[in-house]
This record gives sequence, structure tokens and C-alpha cells, in this order.
Amino acid sequence: MKATVPQALPSSVLFCCDHNAVRSPMAEGIMKQLYGQGCYIQSVGVKNDLEIDGFAIAVCQEIGVELSRHRVRSFESMEQLGDTLSSFDLILALSPASQRRALELTRYCHLELEYWPVLDPTGLGRTRQDQLASYRQTRDQIRQKLIDRFGDPTA
Repeated sequence: MKATVPQALPSSVLFCCDHNAVRSPMAEGIMKQLYGQGCYIQSVGVKNDLEIDGFAIAVCQEIGVELSRHRVRSFESMEQLGDTLSSFDLILALSPASQRRALELTRYCHLELEYWPVLDPTGLGRTRQDQLASYRQTRDQIRQKLIDRFGDPTA
């Protein structure tokens, strides 16, 4: 397997997933922890119809990432609040639906879009411990992808 060379940290990153309740808020929080204030970081979902997931809050808290105050938002609500997609240097889509939506919304913008297939842990596992293990796997996958993409933590 070919080793990837970390790339420079962009000035702004937008993570997106389906509901902005699990994967994209985890990625936003972990990236802020790893790289501090060196980059403007936000997250959105295709929809904002759920609240932040309790298991996501719990497994991120284990590594010192605070998600309990996260408020979910969609692409549309983000634009209504004044953040436009063109203000981001890089969009990291963590689900197929969010990749499709980001591609639709950015077809006339010149910005970088990457798709990172990340495990959706919702609904996996029969017991609480099994569910937490799935969420930890997702958290750790996101953390490793960030380090592979942007290099050693700077914060």
C-alpha cells in the first residue's frame, strides 16, 4: 500500500454527512482538537432533522472532544446563517448522500471536494457496549483519516 504524504492544512474545511448528528460533528470536533485554530472548521448534513447523537457525544468525550453543545444544521440552514459553500477551501463528504448534495451545490464553485467513506455506526450492535464499540470505530477512523490527510496534530 502506498503511503500518503500529508497535505497542508487549508484555511477552511466543511465536513458533511446525512444528518449532522454523528459523523460530521465528530469530524469537526476531532479536527478542532488536533489542529486548533489554524483552520475554520464547520459541519453540516443533507438534513438537520435529528439532534446530536448521544453515543457520538459519549465516545468523543472519552478522547476530550466536547460535542454536547453541537447544534445540527443542514446545507440550507448554513446558507441562511450566512456561511456559503464558496467560503470553504475543502469539503469533506463522509457519506454518499452528502457527497452527491455537495457536488450539486458546488458545480459552479471552484473548490476541492473529497469523499471519505466513513462507517455509519447508527443501528449497529445489539448491546450498549456493542453500539459504543461501533461509534468508537467510526471516531478512530475519522481521527486516522485526518492525521493521514493533514499530518501530525498541531494543537
